[in-house]
Amino acid sequence: QVQLVESGGGLVQAGGSLRLSCAASARTFSSYAMGWFRQAPGKEREFVAAISRSGDTTYADSVKGRFTISRDNAKMTVYLQMNSLKPEDTAVYYCAAEATSLSYRRSTEGDEYDNWGQGTQVTVSS
Repeated sequence: QVQLVESGGGLVQAGGSLRLSCAASARTFSSYAMGWFRQAPGKEREFVAAISRSGDTTYADSVKGRFTISRDNAKMTVYLQMNSLKPEDTAVYYCAAEATSLSYRRSTEGDEYDNWGQGTQVTVSS
């Protein structure tokens, strides 16, 4: 098990940027694939971005070209750089971790992740 703590959310105007951070407690952080998901009010949770142990990335079409996921294994932290934010990006953003032996694995399915953070609110005003 790994504990995850997100930070960096807030209120920003459309077109602005935010960087979310997710700090993990596990010294075996490099053994986890990491993902970001979000949930807007009244909507289901949706995939945003994922990064494998080896650094391969996958993005939802809605954020491709605007968001960048990265990881720093030495700091046991995964980041989500969000640029050109839109009002429809408003949601609670969750960090998730999946222990895996596969270096390239980075699931887009929330059910594949067994560790979740508490979430951080991102609000984009128009």
